[in-house]
Amino acid sequence: MPAADPVPQGAPQTILVVEDEILVRMVIADYLRDCGYRVIEAGHAAEALTVLQSSEEVHVVFSDVQMPGAMDGFGLATWVRQNQPQVKVLLTSGNAKAAATAHDLCEDGPLEAKPYQAQSVLDRIKRLLAENS
Repeated sequence: MPAADPVPQGAPQTILVVEDEILVRMVIADYLRDCGYRVIEAGHAAEALTVLQSSEEVHVVFSDVQMPGAMDGFGLATWVRQNQPQVKVLLTSGNAKAAATAHDLCEDGPLEAKPYQAQSVLDRIKRLLAENS
């Protein structure tokens, strides 16, 4: 993967990456870490909720739509909207039909289509975080 533009200096912002496919999750999580973000990883929505309900400060949730368990990425995004509206949400999916639903749950367009480019995810996260500045 090509080197990315570093994030602005200061306290690192935290990205919660929620993806059940471990290799996909590891690649994007490592990339975001290399870009200067603090990254927390979760394999499904229940793990993500544990993080979100803890004392961890999360700035962006980057989640796959299709995950195992009782809650998918749409359910997680809805929970974030209702309980922690200051947290930005970016969803990803390989399913084109997911775009319409994701549009109502994400701040920056409908969703990031899979397979995605790490730089594209980084650019969208930067835009989301710039809105808080």
